[in-house]
Amino acid sequence: MENLMKKLFLIAAICWLGIQARADDWLTNLPQAIAKAKAEKKVVLMDFTGSDWCPACMELHKKVLSTTEFNGYASTNLVLMLVDFPSHKPQSDDLKAANQALQEKYGIEGYPTLVLLDGDGKVLYKHIGYDEEPIKTVIANLESAKSGKGK
Repeated sequence: MENLMKKLFLIAAICWLGIQARADDWLTNLPQAIAKAKAEKKVVLMDFTGSDWCPACMELHKKVLSTTEFNGYASTNLVLMLVDFPSHKPQSDDLKAANQALQEKYGIEGYPTLVLLDGDGKVLYKHIGYDEEPIKTVIANLESAKSGKGK
């Protein structure tokens, strides 16, 4: 029984570290994200969100952006960038100002909004809201936009 408990604890710790690693993959600096995308031949996915107050944003993260399937796709295709407008989570004044500037630059009118950029910063795709689209649909839309066939 003790060995089983140790194994379960080890599995839980590994899972927690995996979740932490995925959460840390979200950048907050656009020039850094674009440079990384260009170097890795990927595209940048910006998630404009209200992470602690927007129900649709929380659902998008829970049902799509935090899943193993999405993270598998993201690891080989995307540089992830979080542009957050929280009510209660602390942010530096610099980050708040940078996020506000990005909101204005990309004409963000609602949350969540996903914006896909190529390695030169050109908008390939923009989607406002989350209507319970399945992961496969979200990935297909991103893939289509990435290949030049999207919205």
